[in-house]
Amino acid sequence: MRAGERARADAMTEAANSLAAALSRLRRFEEARSLLRNTIPLAQRVVGHPIVGEDRELTLIMKLTYAKCLYKDDGATLDDLREAVNTLEDTERTARRVLGAAHPLVQNHIGRSLGESRATLRARETPSPGAA
Repeated sequence: MRAGERARADAMTEAANSLAAALSRLRRFEEARSLLRNTIPLAQRVVGHPIVGEDRELTLIMKLTYAKCLYKDDGATLDDLREAVNTLEDTERTARRVLGAAHPLVQNHIGRSLGESRATLRARETPSPGAA
């Protein structure tokens, strides 16, 4: 990818990430997920770029936002919740390798979201005491 193409891809992924984060804050999860499903692959392809690429921080943040949009959605299915947990587990492994275990993104954001998503999945998988 040439420098001009990388710059355009960088600007597009940053804008998409900002929009997805705003949509998530507005609880418009399906729209945010759709945007991220289309943009994350682009961010992953920009290899050798200091901001985006498969192992870059922006790509990790986009994956984190995508997973949050899955497990925070009140209408999430069990498959959605499992996808959120799997996405966060993969993202945490990559973030630890690339950024280090002590990095705030790993500890404060990905780690916390992974715990929340696992708890949400467990709560949904566990039958309530009065259920037959």
